[in-house]
Amino acid sequence: MLPVVDENREIILSKQDLRAVAGYAAESAQEVLEIFESAHPADARPRDAIDAAWTFARGGERGKSQRDSAWAAHKAARDADTASAGDAARAAMSAASAAYLHPLADAHQVKHILGAAAHAARAAELAAGGDRAVGADHIEKARRRAAADVVDVLRRYPPAPAGGGRVGELLRELDAALRSRHQDPE
Repeated sequence: MLPVVDENREIILSKQDLRAVAGYAAESAQEVLEIFESAHPADARPRDAIDAAWTFARGGERGKSQRDSAWAAHKAARDADTASAGDAARAAMSAASAAYLHPLADAHQVKHILGAAAHAARAAELAAGGDRAVGADHIEKARRRAAADVVDVLRRYPPAPAGGGRVGELLRELDAALRSRHQDPE
């Protein structure tokens, strides 16, 4: 299926499309928030980012709170004491930034849609001692959880780009699984 584009070659996205993506990303990040919080109980930056994503997904306005909390969660990831806590914070950052999916037919935009799920899978994998089966299980849960509207938005974009290490692998696995999934009946 070709991306849905307008005469300027921009992908058409409604506010509801963005809300669906943000909600999906917030749910993905929420699953691993405890990994970060158990390592850094006094640091609320990732929680604030997830809360900002939920606020937008549930009807709030898109604005400064998502941008600021995404940057703060990014800084929390850099400050994290463990790799698993860092990826859990990156999942939160990705959730807050999902509201800013750009309407450009650029494969890197797939990270706004699926980045939280990929970072969450990696955080869980690392927390389990690097067990790739744990990461694969998280990707499968993320695949099952993706609603038809999220898959529809994803299919408007080119496939996920190469690179990105293990998180990139997880991102591409989820991308391929969602693209190959049959449309859910409405």
